[in-house]
Amino acid sequence: MYISKKAISRRTVLRGMGAAVALPLLDSMVPALSTVLKAAPAVQRFGVVYVPNGMIMPNYLPRTEGTAFELTPTLAPLAKYRDQVMVLSGLNCTPTPGRPGGPHAKATTRFLTDVSPPTSETWLDAGISMDQILANEMGKHTQLASLELAVESSETAGACDTGFACVYTTTISWKSKNTPLPGQHNPRVVFERLFGDSGNTDAKTRLTRLRQQRSVLDSVTQEIARLQGGLPATDRTKLTEYLEAIRSVERRIELAEARGEFEVPLVAHPEGIPANWEAHVNLMFDLQVLAYQCDLTRVITFMLGREHSGMTYPQIGVPDAHHPISHHQGEPEKIAKVAKINEYHMQMFAKYLEKLQAARDGDGTLLDSMTLMYGAGIADSNSHSPMNIPMILAGGGAGHLKGGRHINLKAMPLANLHLTLLDQFGVRVDKIGDSTGRVDANILSL
Repeated sequence: MYISKKAISRRTVLRGMGAAVALPLLDSMVPALSTVLKAAPAVQRFGVVYVPNGMIMPNYLPRTEGTAFELTPTLAPLAKYRDQVMVLSGLNCTPTPGRPGGPHAKATTRFLTDVSPPTSETWLDAGISMDQILANEMGKHTQLASLELAVESSETAGACDTGFACVYTTTISWKSKNTPLPGQHNPRVVFERLFGDSGNTDAKTRLTRLRQQRSVLDSVTQEIARLQGGLPATDRTKLTEYLEAIRSVERRIELAEARGEFEVPLVAHPEGIPANWEAHVNLMFDLQVLAYQCDLTRVITFMLGREHSGMTYPQIGVPDAHHPISHHQGEPEKIAKVAKINEYHMQMFAKYLEKLQAARDGDGTLLDSMTLMYGAGIADSNSHSPMNIPMILAGGGAGHLKGGRHINLKAMPLANLHLTLLDQFGVRVDKIGDSTGRVDANILSL
């Protein structure tokens, strides 16, 4: 190729913007955040926590609707935050007609896109996910448009649905119908995306690095401008896309420079991925709180596990791989083990709510300004049912959500909820996937 003779290193251009590294935010640092961060008006923020392989629904779903709903064994860890969580039942994640098979691939892909993937290991075709619809708008105000996080690596996915690309089971975020956004599982990499590779969060160091990045981008842009004239149309199109990526980086630099005096705790890079699963999850939640509190992004998705996950949980007495025992076939012992995993995941989510509640945000807390979706793309883990999927909304939604209730939406497409949540962020979309309308916003905020 002609361009190869005038090599422009993407690594050189993008490295400084933090595509790599991070450290644990210790509990003792949380009060420090409250003192060093200046009070600012609360803004709306959106987050998703996805759990894999479905649930033991009798242990999860309340039998009573309204404010008197019971805290089932799976929901019990949320007792302290009962008034700030809303259990939604009756939401269906119906497969797209003409696209059979792949229950796990569909579970993750449809969770935010409302479009089923096709049977193909090479052809990617989903739909832009609602988190990315939000990010396109909310990212105009932050250094990062969004963060896509995970606990398990997408590079070692292992088992996937037969006939489906593995990426369908390892991400819930899609930039476009054929552009998946894999979740980053290394906390060092997440930290560096947030604060760069300067070794810590010191403001002066970060500003120096940003100015160096701007210098690199200026030289790259000049080189591209020189090359454009003699290129064929196909290469000019590719180069235009590359320039758009550079402009996005430039925008992030400008936003970061404008926030140069914004103080954060002096924190160094973490060592890497903790060996302990619970420590890993807590660290990833800590980084999400820090990202929100510093207003570096307002949109984050987090997968506690990928579909087909073979994660084991010996720390709670479940040494069996998660996915195989989720096919319990009615065996009481397996059902009990999967129910334990479901409750354990909920315990971790409750700890996340605790961290958000402890973080001040304007006149309230981060939890007050959050709209958090917690759920799975399939209901019963054994049957892979996409009907009546588990779904919880947590947080105050900056005044748009009122918790403490179980609401039955009576066989409504999940896409209807997505449209309503987008409306609450001021982002109007006429239709997503199989949407048939919207959830009455009054139901969510009564």
